[in-house]
Amino acid sequence: MITGELKNKINALWEIFWTGGITNPLDVVEQMTYLMFIHDLDETDNLRAKESAMLGLSYESVFGAEVWIGQGTIPGSQLKWSTFHDFPAGQMYSLMQEWVFPFIKTLHAGRDSAYAKYMDDAIFKIPTPLMLDKVVTALDGIYDQMGRDSDVRGDVYEYLLSKIATAGVNGQFRTPRHIIRMMVELMDPGPDDVICDPACGTAGFLVAAGEYLRERRKEEVFFDQGKKDHFMNHMFHGYDMDRTMLRIGAMNMMTHGVDSPSIEYRDSLSDQNPDREMYSLILANPPFKGSLDADIVSADLLKTCKTKKTELLFLALFLKMLKVGGRAAVIVPDGVLFGSSKAHQDIRRELVENHCLEAVISMPSGVFKPYAGVSTGVLVFTKTGHGGTDQVWFYDMKADGLSLDDKRTPVAENDIPEIVARFHDLAGEAGRARTEQSFLVSRGEIVENGYDLSINKYKKTEYVPVEYPPTSEIFAQLRQLEAEIQKGLEELEGMV
Repeated sequence: MITGELKNKINALWEIFWTGGITNPLDVVEQMTYLMFIHDLDETDNLRAKESAMLGLSYESVFGAEVWIGQGTIPGSQLKWSTFHDFPAGQMYSLMQEWVFPFIKTLHAGRDSAYAKYMDDAIFKIPTPLMLDKVVTALDGIYDQMGRDSDVRGDVYEYLLSKIATAGVNGQFRTPRHIIRMMVELMDPGPDDVICDPACGTAGFLVAAGEYLRERRKEEVFFDQGKKDHFMNHMFHGYDMDRTMLRIGAMNMMTHGVDSPSIEYRDSLSDQNPDREMYSLILANPPFKGSLDADIVSADLLKTCKTKKTELLFLALFLKMLKVGGRAAVIVPDGVLFGSSKAHQDIRRELVENHCLEAVISMPSGVFKPYAGVSTGVLVFTKTGHGGTDQVWFYDMKADGLSLDDKRTPVAENDIPEIVARFHDLAGEAGRARTEQSFLVSRGEIVENGYDLSINKYKKTEYVPVEYPPTSEIFAQLRQLEAEIQKGLEELEGMV
């Protein structure tokens, strides 16, 4: 967790950008991302040089004696944050524009790293030397406060990303962190999983899965060289169509300790996505943007579900991308659960009849406020290709620990711990009545109801009879009240 003092420093840094004319929250985070990378590059290079010296190994610094950029050379030491952050504002600005930025853009040229993919079209947008000087000074203060604690650095970056949502229009990019965490805990990822989010945005699901493994499976993952290599380089895969979000997502992953995540530019629904039966776990909140051009959609998805609705096509895509035995926890709008069109029914039938649908968690409409009031649910399923749905677990979430209005302030009521506990003990759910918050529904009953997956179709309301006093007693009470009012009026009149 980040402290109030650290939050204040970040807010002050954000204010420098805002008052300096960079008001798009994505641009602010993007520029911060570049500068954090430049700072971390210097710090990491120094650390590796020291480690190599202690071990008696040779080390070639990325900041060579002379660095060739464009048509000229410059001493590598001049490109280090620890060197130029003390320069006068004008000199630092010229150095950043002419040398440092071109240097980081070509740093990993020819290498298949996430930075190499998204730094090549990076643009330096800080408009004035004075503003750059203020930003560098503010960042130095933030880094002094953070120290070398990677958890704190991760929290700082998460806080920066939360400010994208706070700014308003870009809030759709960000699923609430506690909902992401709930979904990760439901799926309980393991050290051998290959995890994908085909609409990753800032990579929140991938980051949360990585954090979960660090907390719960630390010895399994990090004390085994093979599993550690898998975690760092092969476990996490994310796709998006916005290069700014990809850049931020890649930085988010690496800030949280994943060396080389596979964060790619890709329209996941199109033919440019060749991934089939590759992943053991999918965690996602795909876009619900309505319709799209069917001509660009991969043909094999349309075979499963002939529609232009992205939320349905993404469900078909998840089934294609998962390995047999692979699992998924995904957020869908309520319409997916009860929509009456042939496409809606086809995708629900596919989940129930040909795979194993495990859970439907209905979430209140306030979960995504203040940016959207849409009602959503979480579907949990396993790809089998041969059916396997016996009973489906339904849960009616009424509270998530925050108020369900636009303010989303913390409250005591929170169903999430119970959701996770009950899901991992489905045997204990067998005796629950339909009037409770969670219960099991047989496949046969779901089939009889046209594969309707809305919880209201199966939930029963318990009506408690209310007994009123006899009419004569009510009239007596009314007369008594009238007498008291009359007496009060007489006393008031006597005082005038």
